[in-house]
Amino acid sequence: MTLHPDVEKVLISQEEIESKCKELAKKISEDYAGKIPIVIGLLKGAVPFMAELMKHITCSIQIDFLDVSSYDGVKSTGKVHIRRDIVTDVLNRDVLFVEDIIDTGLTLSEVMKEFKSRGARSIEVVTLVDKPEGRTVSDVTPKYIGYYIPNKFVVGFGLDYNEIYRNLPYIGILKRSVYEK
Repeated sequence: MTLHPDVEKVLISQEEIESKCKELAKKISEDYAGKIPIVIGLLKGAVPFMAELMKHITCSIQIDFLDVSSYDGVKSTGKVHIRRDIVTDVLNRDVLFVEDIIDTGLTLSEVMKEFKSRGARSIEVVTLVDKPEGRTVSDVTPKYIGYYIPNKFVVGFGLDYNEIYRNLPYIGILKRSVYEK
């Protein structure tokens, strides 16, 4: 594995991510046995994680995608914008949101409120990484968590800085010099 020159160090390797996805998928498969949850990926960052996770889920699922944004560069704007809504009806359905990272929790908090108002039977969250130190809302508690990470700006495996670095096969800490220019 070659370290990208803008990455300070690898925090979570590709092998660790793959192993964690298998572990999370096993729990999800057990919890949703006999049900058909709607697995909703939050674009764009969740795509690599959701793809790896789905390969290992053994229960039946439906998938959809929601494009939401609350970031500009490395900072949350404090406002959540739905840029692309799902097409699947969630009324009386079990919903599992797939997130690459939970930082402030603002995006998920707003999205969860919206889907409760649409009549979802249950709403849970699976996240590859959780950064609890960054949390600014208290009503977001993911049921399935891959890794807890320190309050550093991370990229890779879907995580980005200004729409780049998503394709790195690992999660790494972005050098401060990159985003403090």
